[in-house]
Amino acid sequence: MKLEPIVTSLLDTDLYKFNMDQVIFHKHTDLCGEYYFKCRNAGVTFSQEIVDEINAQIDHLCTLRFTKQELDYLRSIRFIKNDYVEFLRLWRPIREYVTVTRSDNGEMDIVVKGPLFSAMQFEIFLLEIVNEVYFRMTFDYDTLMQSAKERLDQKINDFRTGKYTFKFAEFGCRRRLSREWEDEVVRRLATETNNCVGTSNVYLAMKYDLTPIGTYAHEFVQMYQGIDYIPLAYTNQYAMNDWYDEYQGDNGTALTDTVTTDLFLLDFNRSMVNNYTGVRHDSGDPYEWGEKLIAHYKKYGVDPKTKLLLFSDSLDFDGAQKLYDYFCDKTKVSFGIGTFCSNDTCEKALNIVIKLQYVNGRPVAKLSDTPGKAMCRDSEYLEYLKSSVAFRIKRESLK
Repeated sequence: MKLEPIVTSLLDTDLYKFNMDQVIFHKHTDLCGEYYFKCRNAGVTFSQEIVDEINAQIDHLCTLRFTKQELDYLRSIRFIKNDYVEFLRLWRPIREYVTVTRSDNGEMDIVVKGPLFSAMQFEIFLLEIVNEVYFRMTFDYDTLMQSAKERLDQKINDFRTGKYTFKFAEFGCRRRLSREWEDEVVRRLATETNNCVGTSNVYLAMKYDLTPIGTYAHEFVQMYQGIDYIPLAYTNQYAMNDWYDEYQGDNGTALTDTVTTDLFLLDFNRSMVNNYTGVRHDSGDPYEWGEKLIAHYKKYGVDPKTKLLLFSDSLDFDGAQKLYDYFCDKTKVSFGIGTFCSNDTCEKALNIVIKLQYVNGRPVAKLSDTPGKAMCRDSEYLEYLKSSVAFRIKRESLK
């Protein structure tokens, strides 16, 4: 079964890939990274036919280049700088950086290795490819689409009738049913409701004149673990300082949980509280997290109603509405909702990730506020990172 090309534009990715890459381009071009794929669903296997199609789709991806229209659009985003856009004019995905293989038991391995400024760009493209190939070649696609359309109709009706009142951004690139379906979801949510404020998908933002939304991901903080001179328990501090130096507060929603929110708050000092417009939640109990951040703002004399809490951890609309009702009188609230928008069908969505695991040959890890979400190929390093974080938190709590 041969499929049509899945990725047809290098803008068909999340905005934060460009945001992070610009910082790397300006400050850390010496870093090399290794990314590894993981499917968290139990019992999912990939046939050789699926793996062959994924490889063929990657071959096509690596023929793409940015068009003039796409580069001009990136240049129009106020915090994307011209020298970085000129670099992208020359950049291309390099096929040799990616290997995809299948084991005898049906598990699939994907590894990306290369200069970090280039290797990091593959993540979203690869996840888009894996998802669409898997669902088109495993199930009856027309049946999936019918169920997806029925569920989208209901979602839109629930906004129109006032069941849902919150604002959100569509964050569905990485686990979408297909390119055509994410396109329809974004178009309809943006035109048939007043609640969708934008999308993380840069191509669809350009196509439908929407706001592209995103700041940075866990990998941005993780990469500092691979820099020799930075103590592990201070990587978040270095990451936030570099981010502010690059964007001067113009692109400022901080992700809190890469090495736990408790450690993040030690670095989220008065200066950073003022420099960042808000914070993003991606693991742990969202209510506890929100109250903790509100208390932190108050500690520095900042009105929480002037700051944004952005929730983005595996949300559906019912969960988002409950969070909105709880926090809307306390602070600004918004949501990034992905799989529930872009792959809500009669079949269970894949929970797949491609995570940064090594930088310059050194292991790196995400701890998060949910222990089960930690991913690290070096268990000894993971324990060392945890102990470093715990030691700093304990030491500074005694001050």
